[in-house]
Amino acid sequence: MFDFEDKTYIMGILNITPDSFSDGGDFFSNDQAILHAKEMVELGADIIDVGGESTRPGYEVISDEAEINRVIPIIRALKENINIPVSIDTYKPNVAQAALENGVDMINDIWGFQKDKRMASVVGKYNAPVILMHNQETTEYSGDIMEELISFLKISVEIAMSNGVDRSNIILDPGIGFGKTLEQNLRVMGRLEELKVIGLPILLGTSRKSMIGKILDLPPKERVDGTVATSVIGIMKGTNILRVHDVKENVRAAKVADAILRGKFYG
Repeated sequence: MFDFEDKTYIMGILNITPDSFSDGGDFFSNDQAILHAKEMVELGADIIDVGGESTRPGYEVISDEAEINRVIPIIRALKENINIPVSIDTYKPNVAQAALENGVDMINDIWGFQKDKRMASVVGKYNAPVILMHNQETTEYSGDIMEELISFLKISVEIAMSNGVDRSNIILDPGIGFGKTLEQNLRVMGRLEELKVIGLPILLGTSRKSMIGKILDLPPKERVDGTVATSVIGIMKGTNILRVHDVKENVRAAKVADAILRGKFYG
């Protein structure tokens, strides 16, 4: 599905939630969501990531049924209207199952298969590509944060592979903004290249997050410039996929960074 040697891929965020931290309610109707997805594709997105439950700090958990009712009509419509892979952002096995049954191409689990172990068997049954993110309930770390993060992700990879997911279908996410303070997020960003020791592609999701907001003292929708800065740093440190709200700006930044780092230009 992806040739990570060729370019940095851009994942466009499609939140169909009323309460996401940055764009909650903006694309809550089906028509708005499909239109926005098409716009992101036209701007250069390589993947669309659908989210039916907010994962912002203090988010409200919704039922499996409610999440399924939100995301499945959108997934079906996306598969009919766009020609790039569609991902589902969920940690719930029933939601993942329904999404895969309706043609979703990949799973994005913010708990790295460690919140509900049934997720691994669902995804393994389809051997679908999966993004496994580092996450934890607190910001307490007993030792070096990168060592603990890498250890967590190695466990996630083992869970995935033992349930039938090919190693070649696994992508890792350091979980910027999840279970980490501002200082910890900055430390992870500064040492992002250490994740390469696992030998798998890396997705970076910093778009409009509070780390950027605290540095710049700006609200979510004014954090585009800061996001682009993290995106370029991420590419320089080995990131393969950028998960973003603002597709146009990040596509342009990635093209320049790729041209410099890879020594070639792609159209």
